Amino acid sequence: MENKTFSTRRIALIGVLSALVFAATYLHIDIPTALGKTMIHLGNVVCLLGGLLFGPLTGGLAAGIGSALYDLVDPAYAPEAWITFINKFLMGFVAGLVCNIGRGKDPKTEKLFTLIGGVCGSVTYVILYVSKTIIVNYFINSGVWETVLAVAIQKGTVSLVNGLIAVCVSVVLTLALRPALRKAHIFQKL
Repeated sequence: MENKTFSTRRIALIGVLSALVFAATYLHIDIPTALGKTMIHLGNVVCLLGGLLFGPLTGGLAAGIGSALYDLVDPAYAPEAWITFINKFLMGFVAGLVCNIGRGKDPKTEKLFTLIGGVCGSVTYVILYVSKTIIVNYFINSGVWETVLAVAIQKGTVSLVNGLIAVCVSVVLTLALRPALRKAHIFQKL
């Protein structure tokens, strides 16, 4: 008997979306900071896209797994892969959760909740990422507050740019792909 939550199709979809998150994160521009590095990348687009199209659990798992796998292959990020999993999972999860509120309603409401879901997912990630930066660098690594604050502002700014790009692209892609996925009965098969 097949599990309704994790059907073979859903597991395959999570795998494909995770691979897309992983690959899209490679399309990046590194930005050095005083306490490490950060980057502008396209991985967040797919993190949001999974949640907006396929719901909180599928989108969250794909975002978390793909992003954590990316971290594991980069020595600069590997020690924090588990934190990345949690943060990116919540990004996709929140986007999918909020988007689901408007799913199946009139087209205008559905589009509005798709946008709100994307924004909420991105804002969730930025808050978690900046909080992690402060906690790790100030409380765990005993950094100087002024340096930690400067790095948090820099990383927060880059994350906001990533978030803005991710919301714009993922919402447009969601609105373009959703009708075709409905027509192909993809949502019913999951």
